[in-house]
Amino acid sequence: MIVDDDRTMNTLLQTLLELDGFQVVLASRAELVFPTALAERPDVILMDIHIGDADGLEILKQIRQHPELGKLPVVMSSGMDLEDQCTAAGANAFVLKPYPPEQLSAALKKVTT
Repeated sequence: MIVDDDRTMNTLLQTLLELDGFQVVLASRAELVFPTALAERPDVILMDIHIGDADGLEILKQIRQHPELGKLPVVMSSGMDLEDQCTAAGANAFVLKPYPPEQLSAALKKVTT
């Protein structure tokens, strides 16, 4: 599941990940994260730090506290090096933008195996 409010990035990521064999579902707004995750039960969430006016780190903390989603692997991404903050908030991995497609795919596969 991709959580990002950038439509161009969503389209690009969806195409790249589908070419790599992933099935992709999108949540382009913060308020869609929980309903989409509960309905789709993704294997992993790739979430940007900034989602419109929402804070991806706060959403990550809420995911970790959720009884049904708390153990779901989450890979966070940002154009700023916020790996320490993401890890402290419960992220399984962090990728710094811009990242090569193979780095993203490797990070997603690593947290789902």
